[in-house]
Amino acid sequence: MNAIAEIESRMDELHAKYIEERNKRLRKDGVEQYVEMDHPFIGDVDDPYATEELVRDPIEEDVDVVIVGGGFSGLLQADALIKQGIENFRVIEKGSDVGGTWYWNRYPGCRCDVEAYNYLPLIEEHGEMPKERYSRAPDILDHARRIAERTDTIERTLLQTGVAGADWNEDIQRWIVTTDRGDTLRARFLSMAVGILSRPKLPGIPGANTFKGHSFHTSRWDYDYTKGDTTGGLVGLKDKRVAIIGTGASAVQAIPYLGEYCQQLYVVQRTPAAVDDRENEPTDPQWWNSLEEGWWEKRALNFEGFVNSIPQEEDLIQDGWTRNWGRMTRKMYEGKTPEEMAYLRQIADYEKMEAMRARIDQRVNDPETAEALKPYYNWMCKRPLFVDGYFETYNRSNVKLIDTLGKGLDRITETGIVYDGIEYEVDCIIYASGFEVASPPDRTAGFDMKGVGGTTLSEYWKDGRRSLHGMFVHKFPNMGIISGLKQAGITWNICFMNRRQAEHYAALIRRNIDAGTDFETTAEAEDRWLEVLKSKAMEDTTFLRECTPGYYNNEGKNERDSIWLSNYGGGPFEYMDVLKNWIGGDGPERDLDLFEHGDA
Repeated sequence: MNAIAEIESRMDELHAKYIEERNKRLRKDGVEQYVEMDHPFIGDVDDPYATEELVRDPIEEDVDVVIVGGGFSGLLQADALIKQGIENFRVIEKGSDVGGTWYWNRYPGCRCDVEAYNYLPLIEEHGEMPKERYSRAPDILDHARRIAERTDTIERTLLQTGVAGADWNEDIQRWIVTTDRGDTLRARFLSMAVGILSRPKLPGIPGANTFKGHSFHTSRWDYDYTKGDTTGGLVGLKDKRVAIIGTGASAVQAIPYLGEYCQQLYVVQRTPAAVDDRENEPTDPQWWNSLEEGWWEKRALNFEGFVNSIPQEEDLIQDGWTRNWGRMTRKMYEGKTPEEMAYLRQIADYEKMEAMRARIDQRVNDPETAEALKPYYNWMCKRPLFVDGYFETYNRSNVKLIDTLGKGLDRITETGIVYDGIEYEVDCIIYASGFEVASPPDRTAGFDMKGVGGTTLSEYWKDGRRSLHGMFVHKFPNMGIISGLKQAGITWNICFMNRRQAEHYAALIRRNIDAGTDFETTAEAEDRWLEVLKSKAMEDTTFLRECTPGYYNNEGKNERDSIWLSNYGGGPFEYMDVLKNWIGGDGPERDLDLFEHGDA
């Protein structure tokens, strides 16, 4: 019996196992199981990486644009504005440097799992040759700094500054943006470029605030305590018993380093991770120097084609993403009906995950631990991970997996963690619990902007999110949302779509500046876009419903609010065509979408 025939003979068995594992992890509280990071027991959540406090006087000024956020979304917005000839803007960033996600995440082993040649935005214009195919976090942060410096954006950025409020003043047709440093900026346009992974979250474990040892979140790594840096050397843990809570993207990168240095490491797992080898390698200078103009666009589009199941003539990337999607695509597109394609894709998925589970058996010595580490869900139910040495870490005598069978810990005490009635004493707890994903921009940014009539965004969206293209909102004139996932196009290489949205908004700003007008999306345009979203909704409700709970499917609750079913179902290429056609249109249909009014 060949491999595919064997998979077909076991499909009912595998499906039942997936459902069983999913049901173990369903919780009544859904996303409410997480709490915010404003708890004193978690350590420094403000900015542990600031070398000194910035001292400056408050400023008051008029600008064309205020950009909230100095991560890649904000830097891409700044670059797009400059290319439109708009130089009078300010960036507001709460960190001590630009970089966003890559400023805050400095845990050992931190890297991006999309190759650097594809992920790093503006690399063809402002980049230097990446040292490796998958860049380390410090190198990605250096790239962000390079963009900010070469575009002079750093000179326009207010660092160590948080936005306190942003109110639309109808009398002067300006956004009044205030900060926690007493600044007042009057801006015609407001770009909310706060990103999708900027608000850390914590599991709501009973007793967490009673723990008397040390604790921190992976996005606020405490190297004063652990010593070392992103490459390892965590000698401060050589006599420490450590628990890391979580086995998601951050945890699986840090765990091999923790296992090397801790006296004892407890890994608290609720859901196993799907981890492949990274296949990292140094960048070949000869190859790099041979790249022809326009290479980044071609490469990025090739990657997006593969991960959106669109057949490509060649695989320019040749990594775990494109190989796995390529295999599924070939099985799907051979003159088959939609039902046949779905069936073949499921076979390919089972085949992939069976191979992954067999690989764990080969790498983990203890059969019980190996079984607990096996992911029983479809490949795309959780973000695929690519990390070297993760499974081998469990062969160390000082590393113990605490598999909570989907339940999580019972509680945390003054001296340790408790699961199934057993207390494990620890000196340090590391929370690898991730971030809120696709939260509304008011929540992500930490303030609630006020639009026409003093309406707050949270009030306007209290009965559900409404927008045009996921970027513009009625009652909030001249405001654009960059890097929003919901009601917009979604990509795995998030910087790719962020760039398109930033360029789109910058072009709209340019047109309004030239015309001396302001804009406000109409409620009718939002209604029509909601209808488009409904008609384009991906038929993945069964897939999501049967996935293990996570942020993709809104923790298994209310599938319609999941990332997949609340974005533009036509895919990123079609979404980009929507933006292109809309911004280039001048007919009556476009006039209904956007109400441009007043003399600016």
